[in-house]
Amino acid sequence: MILHAFHSVCFRPIEHLKLEMPTVNLDREVTILATVPGVVQSLKRCAVTWQKLISGVLTEQQKKVPQDNGPLAEINLWRENDATLRALTEQMKLPEVQKVLAILQEAESEFTGDLQIVLSDLKKHHMEAQDNAKFLSTLERHLKNLSTGTGVDVISNVIPSLLNALRLVWIMSRHYNRDARMVPFLERISWEISQRVRRVVDLQTLFKQDTATAKKKITEAKNTLEQWKKCYFTTCIQVEESGSKRYWKFDTKSLFEKTDYMVSICQDLYGIFQVAEELQNIFIPELITVTENPKGVDELQREVNIIISPMEDLSFDPFRVENARDWAFVMEEFREDIVDIEEKMTRFVDESFTTLRSAETAFGLLFKYKYLEIPETIKKQFIKKFRVVLDQYCKELEIVEQIFVQNLKDPPLYKNHPPVAGAISWSRSLSHRIGHTITLFRKEEELLASKRGQEVQQKYLQLTKKLEEYEAQKYRQWRDRAEHVIPLLLKDTLLTLFSSATDEPVTVRKSVGFALNFSPEILEIITETKYMEQLGLPVPEMARYVALQEDKYLRYINKLKVMLSRYHKLMEMMTEAETKLLDHYVKELWRILKAGHKRLTWKSVGIGEFIVQCTQTIGRLEILVHQVHHISEDISSKLQSIESTNLFKFPDSKNGDKCPGAKEFFDYVKCERAKDVEQLVRKYSAIPQLLLEVERRVAYTNSGKSPKLASYYAYWENRIYHTLTQLIVKNLQAFNATVLANVPLLQIEAVLSVSEISLQPNDSEIEKMTMQSIQDCVEVTKHFLRWMHGTCIECPPQHVRVDEVVTFSFYSDVSQSPLVIEQAVLITQNVQKILASLRECLNQWNKYDQLWKSDKDTVLDRLAAEKPPCVIFDEHLQFYMTVVREVTQWPLIKDEQFIRLQLAPLASAVQENAKSWMMSLGKLLNELAREELLSLRDEIQVGVFSLVFFFCYLYHID
Repeated sequence: MILHAFHSVCFRPIEHLKLEMPTVNLDREVTILATVPGVVQSLKRCAVTWQKLISGVLTEQQKKVPQDNGPLAEINLWRENDATLRALTEQMKLPEVQKVLAILQEAESEFTGDLQIVLSDLKKHHMEAQDNAKFLSTLERHLKNLSTGTGVDVISNVIPSLLNALRLVWIMSRHYNRDARMVPFLERISWEISQRVRRVVDLQTLFKQDTATAKKKITEAKNTLEQWKKCYFTTCIQVEESGSKRYWKFDTKSLFEKTDYMVSICQDLYGIFQVAEELQNIFIPELITVTENPKGVDELQREVNIIISPMEDLSFDPFRVENARDWAFVMEEFREDIVDIEEKMTRFVDESFTTLRSAETAFGLLFKYKYLEIPETIKKQFIKKFRVVLDQYCKELEIVEQIFVQNLKDPPLYKNHPPVAGAISWSRSLSHRIGHTITLFRKEEELLASKRGQEVQQKYLQLTKKLEEYEAQKYRQWRDRAEHVIPLLLKDTLLTLFSSATDEPVTVRKSVGFALNFSPEILEIITETKYMEQLGLPVPEMARYVALQEDKYLRYINKLKVMLSRYHKLMEMMTEAETKLLDHYVKELWRILKAGHKRLTWKSVGIGEFIVQCTQTIGRLEILVHQVHHISEDISSKLQSIESTNLFKFPDSKNGDKCPGAKEFFDYVKCERAKDVEQLVRKYSAIPQLLLEVERRVAYTNSGKSPKLASYYAYWENRIYHTLTQLIVKNLQAFNATVLANVPLLQIEAVLSVSEISLQPNDSEIEKMTMQSIQDCVEVTKHFLRWMHGTCIECPPQHVRVDEVVTFSFYSDVSQSPLVIEQAVLITQNVQKILASLRECLNQWNKYDQLWKSDKDTVLDRLAAEKPPCVIFDEHLQFYMTVVREVTQWPLIKDEQFIRLQLAPLASAVQENAKSWMMSLGKLLNELAREELLSLRDEIQVGVFSLVFFFCYLYHID
């Protein structure tokens, strides 16, 4: 903004200051032109305009004043005057203008004298403006820093340099060496300084800042104002001592009245912040801890904050002298509020120290307040409470003594602390708890020098002595115990045996295992040793030696635990059959492990080699076990596949729409079973090859009859037996479930045979086919040949007789299984129930049994003999027609669980029988009617002949 003002002054357009040039030709000599009346007259008119222009400009310049109250405005004013007057002066020096003046002077024009006077004034004023602009420019840098510098400290640094420059201007300048010039300029500087201070000390933002920042700003502002006055008087002395006769004897009231008042306001503001800070210093965190009344502390702190809040919203400017009375009233209210707050604080201190939580905390609070900047009245009140703290400390000594007595036998331990070192640490913590406070008390010698102080100190010494004796006793007992027990514990073997079956002898079996035999007391002694050394207590050499070996022991313990974990996991992983199979390897591992159970102790040097040897042996056995497991899983997979085979595969009946006949159904099941048996036998035959692989890995032979694997062969043969048993049982169970399911799988027919209704095939045939299917299912096991004893080689056929060959298979065992027999009986019973249910369904058709049980010929002969009327024949025909209609309404299919009964053949037969009766009755009726008609015809013929004869006789006709 200042650069813009400078630019506008220096480069303001001066076209309106341009002198009007004459229009006449001035090329001839001055003496010749001075004799030409027309030329002289024209030049006079031109000179008159020049005189008026210059006079007007001078008058205008003298009337101009600075645009604002700052000192830079005055400098700018003189620069503007200098620029304006320089423009006129330079034009007057032009050749044309000088020739005009020479012509007018040669013509002895009376106007020339007036113009010379104006030109003389122009020169004088221009020299003054130029001189003032030049000298005041030396102040410009300082004045710019004064008006735009950031921070009051910059202003303070500028003031001495500014006044020194002013002193030089006063001495050297031809115009600023008078009171009329210098005093207004100094007043402008004073105004600028006050404005800068007011901007820095802005109450709207000052009270929103922290106290330290606000106090710093106020202090800097006050120092700046005081420095202005101080530097002024210093400059006065320098002017006098310089030998110059131009002394500074200005009116200091006009210069410093306002700044002195502002200094007093700054002092008041500093006092406000100082008091507020002292009150805020009271609210340290320890105060809440001591008082146990946080709400009371918050309330007092809120009141302290409210004290200075009115300062933030003043309706007047306190830095203006005319507002002095209002400011004095505000300060008076502030002082009254301070007195009221101090009284409340005093009462609060009295109430708070009636019940103390901790003497140490309370003393620390008082000790802090002793050296904190707080109001003096409150500080004195706090100092009076030292006696109360001393009484509280005496109570705390009694409490600590009570805690010590109560927990003497079972002291509370810190986390991870061993018993003895923990007890000593607990004892020392009690001692520290009471010792730290007495140490603080000793900083106030006069406090312990009193009678009450001596009593408290004596009580403290007695309790401390008890704690020290307790610590010495605990340490002595531990030291003696450690020296005695460590050699005994190090003689323990590495491992110990344990058995889950205590009633059996300790042999090589899965129920026996090894456990780590490292006493926890050794680790406890090591821990105690570490903590004892941390507590600064001497430890026995043996205990220190064991403690130094801790890493080695822990390393051995971890490795032994890992090794034993692998061993037990391996033993748990092995089945009883695998344990017997690998008995030689297990015994070898036991032989190595027993060295850690019988020979090696924790002092032995071969522990590392023992662990390595055990780990390697376990690793080799693990590899072998995993190989056997892999083969076992392959065998188990084959057995699982055999066990899950479906031996009852049924034809697809498409939801029962086209069920096969019973014989077709069972033939299909038998055919499909035969296909599956071939697959099962191939899977079974592959098992011995897998056992040969086990033999190669375990016994290093390939015979299939290794004695080492005899029990293993027996184990798998037994597994095969159970698998085949489950195969048959599960299939029979599935078949039984299918029998009972409401899904028809086969169909039979109800037929009228001779004189009774029957099933086709009949009940016995269906039961026989069912039993045969069950038997075929069980006989599947005949294809699985047994192994020779102690081998995995199939038994060859045995020739019992010449024409009889016996093969040993699983059939004889599986077929006698109670589970198999039970399922076979259950299926047979369920099929019989189903057939019985179907038989009951057929019994409903017996109401038509007269159609086929009655002797048709006998009945018809009897009717023919009786020759009944047509009504009787109609009744019989209606009955048979009703039968035909009823039969068409009967359901032709009856589903009974897995069997579908086709009733269409029976219904057709019943209808055919009814229709046959109807045909026979119709034929009989026809014959009887024919006979009747013939008889009637004969009678009619006889009658006609008689009538003819009568007429002939009557009329004598031949």
